[in-house]
Amino acid sequence: MRKSHPIRRVVLATAATVSGVVLLLSLKPASDPAAAPAAGAAAQPGAGAQQAPQGGQQGGGTAAGTVTGDAAQTQYGAVQVRLTVADGKITGAEAVQAPKGGVSDQKTALAVPKLNQEAVAAGNADIDAVSGATYTSAGYKKSLQSALDKMKASSAGAGSSDAGSGSGAGSSGAGSGSGAGSSGSGATRTRTLTGRVAQTQYGPVQVRITVSGGRIKQAQAVQAPKGGVSDQKTALAVPKLNQEAVAAGNADIDAVSGATYTSTGYKQSLQSALDQAGG
Repeated sequence: MRKSHPIRRVVLATAATVSGVVLLLSLKPASDPAAAPAAGAAAQPGAGAQQAPQGGQQGGGTAAGTVTGDAAQTQYGAVQVRLTVADGKITGAEAVQAPKGGVSDQKTALAVPKLNQEAVAAGNADIDAVSGATYTSAGYKKSLQSALDKMKASSAGAGSSDAGSGSGAGSSGAGSGSGAGSSGSGATRTRTLTGRVAQTQYGPVQVRITVSGGRIKQAQAVQAPKGGVSDQKTALAVPKLNQEAVAAGNADIDAVSGATYTSTGYKQSLQSALDQAGG
């Protein structure tokens, strides 16, 4: 019995050694370094997915803004103007509607390109009527002013400081010191404002208006062309222009046929007076 003990220990030791080797072999694949590249490969699709939103942001460019005025009805058809605006300035003008058919085609072809050029050059509706196309010119200017008003309203809404300065401009621009004028709607005082002298081919035109409650109550030409035929044209045109200024409340009034230059000068001086009133 004693001689068998060493052999038994050898057998047990051998069995233990074999068991240890088996355990080591079974654990080795789990710690294989080749598993690391596989994990790295699985992470790459995630990086590619993050790049997609960057490509989607490239479509965020801004186009040139366009503003379309209201259609102005004339004796020969509607006139409607569309403006292209950049940085608050007119960079392009076109008539999307204009009188057509018969003689109107010729007058439109003659007048509209000139009116477009003048609108861009002037940057406002104080442009000369095209001789021979008085009605088309008047309608063009009305629609142009409508587009400009929309443009101003849009820019005023974009900046609170601009909107806030509008009501204050009415009191400071007219040179009045009344603090009540800041509310706008409560301003009832009467003011007389004289526009700048507008030089025309036949002489200067200057308009004086009486404003009360933010509205034109009276208009008169303190200067107008005179002498020879100009006396007749002034006598014909000025009373009509005065009435139109009061009725419209702005400078978007029709030119009087046969007195184009006087009408143009009148409107320019009228707009100057309105600018002093802050409107």
